[in-house]
Amino acid sequence: MRIAIVNEWLSVYAGSERVLEQLIKCFPEADLFAVCENLSDDDRFFLQGKAVKTTFIQKLPFSKSKYRNYLPLMPLAIEQLDLSSYDLIISSSHAVAKGVLTGPNQLHISYVHSPIRYAWDLQHQYLRESNLITGMKAFMVRYFLHRIRIWDYRTSFGVDYFISNSRFIGKRIKKIYGRTSDIIYPPVAVNDFELTEKKEDFYLTASRMVPYKKIDLIVEAFSKMPNKKLVVIGTGPDFDKIKKIATPNIELMGYQKFSKLKEMMQKAKAFVFAAEEDFGIAPVEAQACGTPIIAFGRGGALETIVDGRTGIFFSEQSCESLIDAISRFENNSSINPQDCRANAMRFSEERFRAEITEFVYKRYESFKSTI
Repeated sequence: MRIAIVNEWLSVYAGSERVLEQLIKCFPEADLFAVCENLSDDDRFFLQGKAVKTTFIQKLPFSKSKYRNYLPLMPLAIEQLDLSSYDLIISSSHAVAKGVLTGPNQLHISYVHSPIRYAWDLQHQYLRESNLITGMKAFMVRYFLHRIRIWDYRTSFGVDYFISNSRFIGKRIKKIYGRTSDIIYPPVAVNDFELTEKKEDFYLTASRMVPYKKIDLIVEAFSKMPNKKLVVIGTGPDFDKIKKIATPNIELMGYQKFSKLKEMMQKAKAFVFAAEEDFGIAPVEAQACGTPIIAFGRGGALETIVDGRTGIFFSEQSCESLIDAISRFENNSSINPQDCRANAMRFSEERFRAEITEFVYKRYESFKSTI
């Protein structure tokens, strides 16, 4: 059996790359493909020495730093990968990877982090945050997103089996493609985080500072609670905006190495999470430290946090709702570090490898019998 693993662009070691890392461990004989690959030497470790076969986008000007600007060409690029000699294709997709061309005697399993978010139900949010409401550029972007929706739906028929990374994404797959999916939660390196039962008197949030992460909302809420300390780890486009609204009880630490991030996760009385994520790795990592979560009760958080036992949900992305949740958290005596840790262990890397390997080989044996 010849196996190909197809990924999106490879530029940093983040959530989808952690899935790819575990797929390589499960199928070490597989060949690896991607739209483009611009990893630093420090970040290449997770490829485990594998070479990456890329598309023509790799050779275009400024593709190392401006690869996202070539998104209109990515559907064409991904279709140029010649996978005709492979028996099994596994795509790890949040944009175009699932659009590879396959034949009737090839099994294509797609692990979907999300259908293209900014082309479907999050289009209007993306346009607002990118200031693309009116004008010719906005019109061109809207037209492109319309075209990519048509392509994205059409290419869903080339996938034999969908795997979703959460029930939330499973619903999105059903809504957009009209297809059912099996759920296999992504791998989280929970064993890299040790349980710490003794907590200090501060709250923590950590994220890349982009609009949908709602770090500004968290900072604004704590600016109205001057007696509560908030520590913020991370940087990004919104850093200066957030710095302007931070009050003395809020410490902006910027980017921190993993060792410092882990230390702060272990010491924090709670981790605050205000985004609507497809899954959300950081809340699971914090729970692995025995740290409870105060989270927006939408998306993947509903599947990784047990309300009242390992965390507290707030119902609206507003200061008032978050402040109320913090008050309820401080009056809740039923949350303990051991329960948080036990809940996080449900999402281990070992569990992912076992589930994905069993799924793939069962489907392949069944598929092979029909050829």
